[in-house]
Order: sequence, then structure tokens, then C-alpha cells
Amino acid sequence: MKTLPFAAMAILMLATPALAQTSQTVAGPDNEKINLVIVYGDDPCPQATGDELIVCGRKEEKERYRIPEPLRGDPNAPANQAWGQQYKALEYVGKSGIDSCSPSGIGGFTGCFNQLARNAKEERKQMGSASWGDLVAAERAKRLSTIDADSDAIEARVKAEEAAKAKQTPAPAPDAPK
Repeated sequence: MKTLPFAAMAILMLATPALAQTSQTVAGPDNEKINLVIVYGDDPCPQATGDELIVCGRKEEKERYRIPEPLRGDPNAPANQAWGQQYKALEYVGKSGIDSCSPSGIGGFTGCFNQLARNAKEERKQMGSASWGDLVAAERAKRLSTIDADSDAIEARVKAEEAAKAKQTPAPAPDAPK
């Protein structure tokens, strides 16, 4: 009997929604069909048919209709933040005086511009590289990409019109010698 790696089973249990019975089919080594199933309470594990392999993960009955564990917590809770982010947030707590942007202390207002600039820089970093200049350049490139084809179409149409006009008007007779 072949076994499924523990990491794959753990990922399956974390990623599957809490339904009455959850199933996911994956291809194992040698392209064998592996059916990963989560059953709840005393529900029986389905029987394998043919050459498929069924792996059952069992959860308690009270978990049947609950939100999956990874989605239950508050992702914005301080305990779920990286230590570096917590440090950045605490860097300016309690700071007063010059360059602090606080109403207390002498020169507390002087740090307000620095704080504004830091916040703007963070917003810019989160926004990514997209800017109005990039959007204008992309639109300009899109227009310029069709200009050659449009020009060729107009030139062909004008030549066709000129040829049609030339066929309609008879050529003038050459001047007779005197």
C-alpha cells in the first residue's frame, strides 16, 4: 500500500472547506489516482474502486459545518503580524519633542512632514509601480501599434479611388503634329 506524504495531507486538511464530505483527486506517482477525502464524526470512509487509492482524514462531528481553522482567526491581530512590522509600529510610540509630530514638547510639529513623507512612501510602495505616467505610456503605445496598419489601409483605399477615377476619365488625345 502506498502512503501519501504527511505534508500533502496537512495541506489538504488546511485548504479544504468544511462540508459534509470533502474530496480532492490528485495524481500520485506513476499517474495513479489518489482521492483525498475528509469525513466527519462516524461517517464511513468511501470504498476504493479499481486502481484508485482513497486516503481518509477524519475530523470531529462538531467541525462539519464550521469555518476552516485557518480562516477563523483575525488576520489583523497583533499576534499575527511579523515582528519587523510590530517594531516599525512601535518605533515612534511615545516619541515627543523635535521631529516627533506631536503637540507636546518643543518643536514637536517639526516631524509632521517627515511622518507625512514616510506614510506617502509606504502607500506608494504598496501601490506598486503603476502610475499615471505608466498608464499614459501604455495607452500611447497601444495607439502607435495600430498606426502603421491604419496608414496602410488608408493608402490602399486612396490608391483604389485614384485608379477608379483614372478608369472613368478618358486619357487626353496626344497633340497632333503641326
